[in-house]
Amino acid sequence: MNYGLIVIGGGPAGLKAACSAAEKGLKVLIIEREAQLGGILKQCVHDGFGVIRFGEKLTGPEYAYRDITEVKRLGIECLTGTFVTGICDKDGGFVVETTSAQGIRSDFTEKIALATGCRERTPRQVNIHGTRPAGVLAAGACQNFVNLKGLLPGKRAVILGSGDIGLIMARRLTLEGAEVIGVYEAKATPSGLQRNIRQCLDDFGIPLHLKTTVTDVYGDKRVEAVRVSAVDDSMNPVGEGEIVECDLLVVSVGLIPENELAEKLGLQTDPATKGIAVDQYMMSAGKEGVYAVGNALHVHDLVDYVSEGAATAGADAANTRKRSLVKVGAEGLMYVVPQYVDVSDANEKKTFYMRAPRDMAVASVKLYADGELVAERKLKNVKPPEMLRIQFKFRASDSITLRLEEEE
Repeated sequence: MNYGLIVIGGGPAGLKAACSAAEKGLKVLIIEREAQLGGILKQCVHDGFGVIRFGEKLTGPEYAYRDITEVKRLGIECLTGTFVTGICDKDGGFVVETTSAQGIRSDFTEKIALATGCRERTPRQVNIHGTRPAGVLAAGACQNFVNLKGLLPGKRAVILGSGDIGLIMARRLTLEGAEVIGVYEAKATPSGLQRNIRQCLDDFGIPLHLKTTVTDVYGDKRVEAVRVSAVDDSMNPVGEGEIVECDLLVVSVGLIPENELAEKLGLQTDPATKGIAVDQYMMSAGKEGVYAVGNALHVHDLVDYVSEGAATAGADAANTRKRSLVKVGAEGLMYVVPQYVDVSDANEKKTFYMRAPRDMAVASVKLYADGELVAERKLKNVKPPEMLRIQFKFRASDSITLRLEEEE
């Protein structure tokens, strides 16, 4: 079969990219490895999704349902329970090879959108030592057990990491009758959104221990206890710590964009985001016709912005243009997406997503084009967990730099 766009991944990013492309007249195929569309949203039963996009609070399944309904209305073809085994260049496009219970299949497409999401860091990646008993779960796996399978994986829980999923699971486990002893965070500041700190910990009296981590796990068949220790400014454990009895350790220590397919295609990646380097249309800077959207591009706070970027990519898949890319410099920032800007259309507003390296009460983001300050945005209460989204309009330039400056 021949397609204008093949979308790999049927989560919120893939669904929106597919719909936007189909609305532009492209023949679209969605490939999803799970049995159902919706991605991680299927297990996110809490609300708070869609406030920006729809103007109301939705649960994850409700948010996904709206895009799935639109996919069906547009008649977009979907392959579920299907794995991509290879992608190769051919005749100005790509051949995507897949396997499923129905067999092996090859399809040609003019363009590809990678919407493969992200994966969680494991306990071994943060140097937790000890035995390997049952009861050590990533936060997403714990969420899957509770929300989709109806199983309570433990009754006395310790949560390592204050990422949003970990915070949400602290509340969810409490509501299901488990005792959450505390959330332990190695950094000096929380990793999750402030609203989740308030709603998931403060409202339920769950303590947050900063500059503290789990160093050892104890137990034979099942977790019996963990050792928690204070850390220094370099996040190295100090002292002997203390033993905390528990039967469940939930690990929420960060997400990594899932980009195995991008690596096979030899795409340029950004060391800061661990995702693909793209222009403002979410097209790979190093390869024409390949887009990256959602958490495969960089880890988002809000699904609304996932859908926004995916819509940009899907609509652009119907266009053909000769790009003129300029690399975006980032000063005083953890990262900026897009990493490149196509300056061929100087009259178009360009949306930048970025993160600050530390808390700032007052700050400003300044845009320099060819060394000249051309735009500035004032910001208050800037925090690393909360992604900044800023739009700038500027002329075609040979050099572009975004600079974040703290103000008194």
